[in-house]
Amino acid sequence: MNILQINSSIRAENAYSSRLADNLVAGLRQQTPTAELTVRDLAKTPHPLLDEAALIALSTPAEQRSPKQAQRVALDDALIAEIQQAEIVVLTAPMYNFGIPAQLKAWIDAIARARVTFQYTENGVEGLLKNKQVYVIQTAGGKHSGTETDSQSAYLRTVLGFLGMTDVTFIYAEGLAMGGDAEQLALQAAATQIAALAA
Repeated sequence: MNILQINSSIRAENAYSSRLADNLVAGLRQQTPTAELTVRDLAKTPHPLLDEAALIALSTPAEQRSPKQAQRVALDDALIAEIQQAEIVVLTAPMYNFGIPAQLKAWIDAIARARVTFQYTENGVEGLLKNKQVYVIQTAGGKHSGTETDSQSAYLRTVLGFLGMTDVTFIYAEGLAMGGDAEQLALQAAATQIAALAA
């Protein structure tokens, strides 16, 4: 079994979302000790944003790409290979200004490639990243799940489904900045859910 862990917090160390992801992965690996783990930390190794140069490189036939273009496409190819090989994906998604981190959006832009991870057919779009279990760990200073301010859950469910990943479980740790016992209670609630998932 291959597990892919994507850390997207801009805090390279001690981020709540990364710590919870580590706990979930540890539980999953207890279930399957032979599981192979790949960790991609987007704060420590940021992926370049999708810009015009990258778009031109991607749309240029491989044999016609310049060395610089080939190098840029290879960066995306590496991320696509990781997600293709993964059977379980643990994705962290801390909320920044009511959305996902820019680093996570850059990762999504990199793995969403027509005719590779999705394709259009006469019946509509077909996601090609199928048969994967995805866990999304969302952290937030306030409380948003189930309200109109939680735009990122809907977005992630939509884009992951578009790519073929429809088996998605969300784990929330919210109210982390609300003072009092809120932080401890939020982390305990998330830890309880993780323990049940990894049991």
